[in-house]
Amino acid sequence: MRHGKKINHLGRTAPHRKALMANMASSLILHKRINTTLAKAKALRTYVEPLITKSKEDTTHSRRTVFAYLKDKHAVTELFREVSVKISDRPGGYCRIIKLPNRLGDNASMAMIELVDFNEHLVKEVKAVSSEKKTRRGRGTAKKVVADSTIETASESSDDASAESTGEAVSPTEE
Repeated sequence: MRHGKKINHLGRTAPHRKALMANMASSLILHKRINTTLAKAKALRTYVEPLITKSKEDTTHSRRTVFAYLKDKHAVTELFREVSVKISDRPGGYCRIIKLPNRLGDNASMAMIELVDFNEHLVKEVKAVSSEKKTRRGRGTAKKVVADSTIETASESSDDASAESTGEAVSPTEE
């Protein structure tokens, strides 16, 4: 029974698993997106998100702590220079896991894990949407305003049509 066992051992010994997670975390930080199996992606997310949180505070102690996990100075430099700047205002959830079709050789469930703020296509769409004015009102008022404006335009067009059928001239001031 698996009661209380939260770590997925991935069929490896502890040192092998530690080296695997360090290498995958370094690759994720350097390349911003990697493809792997779903189980490894879920394990990697729990491994790398605390390191990204630690990178928000750029001190010697936090750099040494992160280096102890990653064991790659280029990845640590990238994490503290570029990644931490983009995620500074995000409260958590730095990684996104997207399921992919199963692998052809052994039918293993595959996934793509990526850093959220580094997907250019989604970031552009979010910025375009966030530029609009946001309100905290309910949706019902917006529908009502749209419905009222369509009723007004429909009544104006019917007044114009009735005036044209009777031969009266419609001046712009009468609207």
